[in-house]
Amino acid sequence: MSARRSWLSTLRPGSVGLIGLLGTLTALGPLATDMYLPGLGAIEKDLHTAAGQGSLTVAIFFLGMATGQLVYGPLSDRKGRRTPLLVGIALYIFGCLGSAFAPSFAALMLARIVTAIGGCSGVVIGRAIVRDHYDMEDSARVFSRLMLVMGVSPILAPLFGGVLLSNGFSWRIIFLLLAGLGTLTLIAVGILLAESRSNDAAQAAAREKVAMSFHSVLRDQDALGYIVTGAFNQSAISVYVAVSPIVLIGIYGIRPQDFGWIFGINGIGYIAASQLNIRLLRTHRPHVLLGWASRTILSVALIMLLCVITGLGGLWGILVPLFAMMTMLGFNMPNALACAFARDTNRVGAISALMGAGQFGVGTLGATLASLVYDNSARPMAATILGLVLTANLAYSSLVNRHRLA
Repeated sequence: MSARRSWLSTLRPGSVGLIGLLGTLTALGPLATDMYLPGLGAIEKDLHTAAGQGSLTVAIFFLGMATGQLVYGPLSDRKGRRTPLLVGIALYIFGCLGSAFAPSFAALMLARIVTAIGGCSGVVIGRAIVRDHYDMEDSARVFSRLMLVMGVSPILAPLFGGVLLSNGFSWRIIFLLLAGLGTLTLIAVGILLAESRSNDAAQAAAREKVAMSFHSVLRDQDALGYIVTGAFNQSAISVYVAVSPIVLIGIYGIRPQDFGWIFGINGIGYIAASQLNIRLLRTHRPHVLLGWASRTILSVALIMLLCVITGLGGLWGILVPLFAMMTMLGFNMPNALACAFARDTNRVGAISALMGAGQFGVGTLGATLASLVYDNSARPMAATILGLVLTANLAYSSLVNRHRLA
């Protein structure tokens, strides 16, 4: 282990300070999307773009999150965790300021890409730092605790954004607040976060090119299975985040501030499941919980599509399955990450990058597809989500050897 990580080594596993900081890092990117969702309509109006085009700012953000992680992951294995993280947060701050002062829709799109490329550093490197400190079972528990911190984002962020907008504040204020949060996080990382990359990981990374590190991970069938399962399941959230405001506000007439409450309730389900996951890990292996959750998510997605097609339940036919899906996704990423990391402890940055890039890359394609074929109904959203989680289940059943320990 690196000698420079002595400060973090004194913290108990799961300590509030470490979990809080890592949770904030991994939440920076999602916060930059969740908080301004209620303002998509106002953005379209102020920047003179067509109705429904505001969701493209979400899709392009996911694209930046996907591509950026492919750089930060291997870079953190080679150069350490701290420096790439500090650079990424600085870019995040710059992008948020650019969004706040964007004079046109094109400028906003560009600023959103910069924000995403910066914000994704916290996601990919934060996950790698967890694995630097914990083994498979403990890392699954820590990832679940991080979900508690990250889960506050979908609960409070849209609600807070909706309250600001309903009280006469501009959507631009939201991005200024995000820039302020990024600044505080940059200071905290610079002062408190020591280097955590192990010497073994550094030496292994120095011996191979970036492409080879990705190749080494992907040729492990089990690792590939966990990555695809985790990424495709989680990408359903990207479609939900990008399209649900249009569906619920535009079609069903839900007020922006009420949409924030719906988003928050789904976040509560996500948090509750992630914390239940900690208890279940006492008696079940992470790969077992991952398989069970994936099958349940698939069943819920199928029910939602049937409700949308038939009209069964009306609005509740969408809201209840969405809540169930978000709840079950609380079991997905903690266990998928823990299992994938256990396959190769010297390439955790590369694994984290592949998982994150897959999640946001596929999510971007899904959100874009659902937006392009939008037909004034919830069918495109429901069908896209079903396709994603079906792929995740096929990957788990065909690639993961469930009779071999993860």
